[in-house]
Amino acid sequence: MATLTSSPSPSILSSSTANPKTPYLKPPLLFFPKPLTTALTTALATTTLLLTSPPSSIASDAYNVYYGTAASAANYGGYGGNSDKKASAEYVYDVPDGWKERLVSKVEKGTNGTDSEFYNPKKRQEKEYLTFLAGFRQLAPKDVILNNLALSDVELQDLIAGADSLVSEEKKDENGQLYYVYEIDGIGKHSLIAVTCAKNKLYAHFVNAPAPEWKRDEDTLRHIHESFKTVGSSAQHLEEFSIHGHTP
Repeated sequence: MATLTSSPSPSILSSSTANPKTPYLKPPLLFFPKPLTTALTTALATTTLLLTSPPSSIASDAYNVYYGTAASAANYGGYGGNSDKKASAEYVYDVPDGWKERLVSKVEKGTNGTDSEFYNPKKRQEKEYLTFLAGFRQLAPKDVILNNLALSDVELQDLIAGADSLVSEEKKDENGQLYYVYEIDGIGKHSLIAVTCAKNKLYAHFVNAPAPEWKRDEDTLRHIHESFKTVGSSAQHLEEFSIHGHTP
């Protein structure tokens, strides 16, 4: 690097007319390194981007609203259901963008009450689904409800039997509707369950994930768990749940 305090040679400053044979030399180029503060700012910005980039394979800010009709097996319109689900919806929940719908058959709907199901195509065991049972005017005690749900769900039976922890609580929404919320941490699997009663039906929304996916996608999985709501038939009521960023 050139020394900033050196003075140019007198021969370089001499007029070319006094000695025409003296070649003209260009003054040396001076290179100034990037200021230390700029370099540190760049390094910190790069580190921040690396630390804040979400590791999840799910786009946590992209969801679609699913409108469920909870139609009986006898009235089930085959694959695809009714043409206008939003108008006849009884419940809603969010589905991460990119998840796929598993088509539920009439037999399955009539056997265990499964009404809808979506899964992560990168890991099919990471999923959410809803079951319903008719003839329930109010919720029974929390332990009774969970045991009744397990009667028709072998996976839930196994999860409860081998659970490391099982937490249950009661919550009410802005309209005062009661929900039972369960969180089960089992062997290699995690489950979030929300249960409520409306219109003489019991609705149970499940969010399940293997342990690695739970650790990676916990924020997204909790979001879709908390998005489950029962709704009225009016369009105005439905719009309350079509929040910014969601698409019907």
